[in-house]
Amino acid sequence: MKPLAILGVVLILAGIGGLIFRSVHWTETKNVADIGPIQINSQEDHSVWIPTAAGIAAVIAGVGLVFVSRRSA
Repeated sequence: MKPLAILGVVLILAGIGGLIFRSVHWTETKNVADIGPIQINSQEDHSVWIPTAAGIAAVIAGVGLVFVSRRSA
């Protein structure tokens, strides 16, 4: 497989993943204080929203790259 076709397939999969999973959430634990045997931690929730237009653009760009790589063969 050509590198352009591989990049196209990766973009298609990433775009479909972005359309299925609308956001990514994770929790980060930070050490606030460490006093001898006592530790104080805080947890922060983070979320990143994935725009629909970005998913659609990635799929279209991936299909275009796969098409161009097949035509130039």
